[in-house]
Amino acid sequence: MKATENPGSAQSPASAVILCNGEFPRKEYPLYLLRSADIIICCDSARNVDRLARLGLTPSLIVGDMDSTPARIQKEFASRIVKVHEQDDNDLAKAFSLLRERYPEVIDIHILGAGGKNEAHTVGNLGWLLEWERRSLAETGLGLAARGISVDMVSDWSTAFAVSPSNPATSLGSAPSPEPGCNLSAAPLDIYVGEGRRISFFATDPQLRIKSQGLQWPLDGVDLSRWWCATLNRATSDTVTLAFNHPAPLLIILD
Repeated sequence: MKATENPGSAQSPASAVILCNGEFPRKEYPLYLLRSADIIICCDSARNVDRLARLGLTPSLIVGDMDSTPARIQKEFASRIVKVHEQDDNDLAKAFSLLRERYPEVIDIHILGAGGKNEAHTVGNLGWLLEWERRSLAETGLGLAARGISVDMVSDWSTAFAVSPSNPATSLGSAPSPEPGCNLSAAPLDIYVGEGRRISFFATDPQLRIKSQGLQWPLDGVDLSRWWCATLNRATSDTVTLAFNHPAPLLIILD
């Protein structure tokens, strides 16, 4: 059975999967992310360790208050269990914090099993993508991607991630011009998505305004905090360009 972490290895882990308790992936891409991960952190679960075993994988850590993990698994993986009893954060947030604390060198973080089965959990987990980006902006002035850390939430149907302006404005170049009275505070952000792909945008900041290029329906003037206003758009080019009126996190979901 493949070990997902080798403490004695001289090579630092570069990728990690956080496996939540929603719908276990079936399609090849999320399963590939599982098989190729250097580290797998399981949220407290009655099923995920057994599901991993069927793929020849074992968890590096199991995180949570252990109210869902059977006693036999707790005994078998006693050295890999991290009990966290506080209830302010859900198990995904606890796992993410633990991963960043123990493995700060990891630059690719994929979250699987975060959707399906319970809409409230799905929405809450998507909200953490925005929150981690907001915290990174507040603490460092840069979003996670701008710091070289890729975080996404992958299911059999979509990939979700958060973005924000990557650097202070130097020249807007060919980017869309701002609306009157709206001064863009950062250089445009280019996101490769692939022409024809469906793409949705969500924000929590009602003051955020974005100018876009490469979309069938431009985002210009759209209040993205109204979550229904920018769903199921479509890319008209391989790269979508976004220009923000101020630094703020934006959630993107690609079908």
